[in-house]
Amino acid sequence: MILVNTDYINGKEFEMLGLVKGSTIQSKHLGKDIAQSFKTLVGGELKAYNEMMNDARALATKRMVEEAETLKADAIVNVRYASSAIMQGAAEVIVYGTAVKFVN
Repeated sequence: MILVNTDYINGKEFEMLGLVKGSTIQSKHLGKDIAQSFKTLVGGELKAYNEMMNDARALATKRMVEEAETLKADAIVNVRYASSAIMQGAAEVIVYGTAVKFVN
């Protein structure tokens, strides 16, 4: 599956199949949440939250690709990510794009 954040793929013609998306809501357990709160006092990267967001993006992307595969898509164009805080220590990640099928 080809994923691009442009509305074209060089050398390919395609027909649009429709919008596909994937999402997840992730959180860290209480111990990690407390440890990360102390980290904000001294500054620096919040590695546990960074890992959480990377995992969330990967899972959301996987779900989007699975939805595109049910449409028999060859690629997804105009891929976009968005995230928002749901509560302290929890975030939603959504990814969406347009599933396409190559012609020829």
